[in-house]
Amino acid sequence: MNTIFDLCTPRDDVRRGTVKDSEFAADLAQVLNGKAPPEYQDPATFFANTHPTQGLRALLRSVCLRVSGKGGEAASIFRLDTQYGGGKTHALIALAHVAQNGINIPSIEEFVERTVLPGSAVAVAAFDGENADPVNGRALGEGVRAHTPWGELAYAIGRKAGFRLLARSDAERVAPGADTLRELFAGKAALILLDELSIYLRKVRGRPEADQLAPFLTSLFKAVESSPGVALVFTLAIGKGGLALDAYSAENEEIARRLEEAEKIAARKATLLDPTTEQETAQVLRRRLFAQVDHDGAREVIGAYRVLWTTHAADLPPLRKDEDRTADLERSYPLHPALMGVLTDKLATLANFQRVRGMLRLMAQGVARLWEQRPAETYAVHVHHLDPSFEPTHGEIVTRLELSAFDPAIRNDVAAAAGTKSFAQHLDATDYAGLPPYASYVARTILWHSFAFNEHLKGATPEELRYAILAPGLELGFVNHARQKFVEGSAYLDDRPAAPLRFLTEANLTQIIRRQEDQVDADEVRAQLRDRIRSIFTGPTLELVPFAGGPYDVDDDVGDGRPRLVLLSADAETVRGEALRIPPLVEKIFRQHGSQGLFRQLQNNLVFLVADEALRDGMRQRMVRRFALEALRTPERLGQLAEHQQLKVQDLYQRSEAEVAVAIQQAY
Repeated sequence: MNTIFDLCTPRDDVRRGTVKDSEFAADLAQVLNGKAPPEYQDPATFFANTHPTQGLRALLRSVCLRVSGKGGEAASIFRLDTQYGGGKTHALIALAHVAQNGINIPSIEEFVERTVLPGSAVAVAAFDGENADPVNGRALGEGVRAHTPWGELAYAIGRKAGFRLLARSDAERVAPGADTLRELFAGKAALILLDELSIYLRKVRGRPEADQLAPFLTSLFKAVESSPGVALVFTLAIGKGGLALDAYSAENEEIARRLEEAEKIAARKATLLDPTTEQETAQVLRRRLFAQVDHDGAREVIGAYRVLWTTHAADLPPLRKDEDRTADLERSYPLHPALMGVLTDKLATLANFQRVRGMLRLMAQGVARLWEQRPAETYAVHVHHLDPSFEPTHGEIVTRLELSAFDPAIRNDVAAAAGTKSFAQHLDATDYAGLPPYASYVARTILWHSFAFNEHLKGATPEELRYAILAPGLELGFVNHARQKFVEGSAYLDDRPAAPLRFLTEANLTQIIRRQEDQVDADEVRAQLRDRIRSIFTGPTLELVPFAGGPYDVDDDVGDGRPRLVLLSADAETVRGEALRIPPLVEKIFRQHGSQGLFRQLQNNLVFLVADEALRDGMRQRMVRRFALEALRTPERLGQLAEHQQLKVQDLYQRSEAEVAVAIQQAY
């Protein structure tokens, strides 16, 4: 079956890892003043990298009908609803290019019919709340400095004369009336774009102009509606149910209320559009990441995933209403649906993660890393292919997403710095040598599921973990085994009862115990272990000779009539199960007695007990752990732990007695 490397070809800059950060920083103001990077400034390049989503096509057509005068009673006011970074600014840039030079864009038919394009350039006036400077004002040219949205729009439409018309409104921070705005339009074809109003509202919070935003929008709605050839498009980061989930959620919800008020007063409802729906996000990413995808060849791969999901249905999350995983993979291939779920449902809620832009940057890193390593039997891009050991991806987490608090968890459990091994990497080397890195796949998947703004979104169930990892060539049994081993030994997983699989920024009880183990006195461990070994092997059948150092410690007589059990210290001698041999000390004691090395007569009177080299350290570690747990049981230390951790310490301590005994008997 063809792998992803057979069926997909990344764009050259993605594969080489040379995608510029500027490609992920769409700035409408820079496009309009000609200072944007070529990826945004050049219309042909911009549209070549843009997927024609249903929402974008509808938006371009509707606005073109309005500003070209070819739409009759075409809608004039449009609201783009989507989460932060969800393609709003990208859609506004597309509008600006089409309004200014649509007829000369080579691939424009993929986005809008040429017959509805305006025949001549349309005045484009944009206000970007991110670039607004309410206190100092923005220098716009010709000596004009505007402090308000209406001041900036007036200059963009009418240059200095237009600004002069609204100069007092700008200076006094008072919204102009609808008639003044109609006078500004003066029969011109114009496109007005309002972006990031939530950021502007935060900047002016507590200032007089904060209360003028709603009156301005009301006047603007009325003026645009009654001015042929003028269209207004504004953005609002509001998600399902009218709720915002990003860093400016309070401001976005407040603007939504003010817009609703303005719409009622103006008796004009905005036409709602989402330029990039969640269902289309994968296609947007695919368009930018891959130069070629063989969809016909992918049918066999998609069929293989369908068989896996059907075979292991009981081990995977139950299907939601109307969910069709096969159809989801067909739409998103080569991006796995579980990966898209993490991107759109979890990472997209973070304050510093811009939905489409952030996804593109992260996925460009993931694809570059995947093609660099080319792991065998890879059939789609999964969550676990976002590798935090890859420096750009690690930087994305700790710097751009400002999740540096998770760095200890990443370094300790998931992906250590060069030259060392994390816990997951250690498991891969010891438990899954020669196999896919199952433990790393588990750890990475849990990590990305841990990054969400809302508490209830953080983490994954075992079923979700299996669905995210399962693929042709990977065994579900190994996935389950790796999850179990990782949960048992992780230092930063949430250890609360019934908690989902997720990382915390603080060490869990496993790490607390490890730190206490580092403080245990080695001499005390050695002495206590010798006492326990002696007590376990002292019995009525054999006469124990503990920790014999040589022939001089073992008499050559019948003694009390019992055969002698010669116990050698694990520090003195060991055996290896895979290469059994007679240890030199055993042979020496067997053949000699006394300090002079005399020949031993009663050789058959001896039984030797020697430690297995592979199990020696585990025996000692069990004793170290018991000491550590005993220290944590003191009232002072116990009081520092959460209640569930206190109960766990008591339980582990009770079990440690038997675990030490079992470890000793397994080792000898």
